[in-house]
Amino acid sequence: MQATLKASDTALKIYTTGLRNQHAVENQAIELLERQIGRLGDYPAMRERMQQHLEESREQARRIDELLAALDTSASTIKDTAMSFVGNLAEMMHAPASDEVVKNSLANYAFEHYEIAGYRALLALAEEFQHGSAVRLLTQSLREEEAMAQWIDQHLKQTMLTFVQRSEQKVGA
Repeated sequence: MQATLKASDTALKIYTTGLRNQHAVENQAIELLERQIGRLGDYPAMRERMQQHLEESREQARRIDELLAALDTSASTIKDTAMSFVGNLAEMMHAPASDEVVKNSLANYAFEHYEIAGYRALLALAEEFQHGSAVRLLTQSLREEEAMAQWIDQHLKQTMLTFVQRSEQKVGA
């Protein structure tokens, strides 16, 4: 038997907190993407796809802002700042590594799935509350995250092979 929720104060608070959390995650994604894109000169297809996803992530954060405004609230500056810090810290750990593109590919794949899970959780609440505009906006963001995760998955083998080839060229030089 499936429980039916009403938009009680508690449920609305949980939903609002989830939106704020997802906004912070999108800000982290933006920070990560901005830092990685500049160092992908040897991987032009990845750079191009990540640039596209950067724009999608900015739009996703804007959509969440719109949903929060409809609830007469806004994103959490503290959460946004904390998540940006975590993203910058993770990126700084990968940047000096000779296998940065490999580490980032694996981390990005995992991060996309984290975002997917967040959007699915928010959608569950938005659907239950019959919050139609939120369902549409959250579904659009979910589809973009799923497409990015799929792109990373489909290109992981080629990324690895390109990395090995370039590494061998450096050793032979």
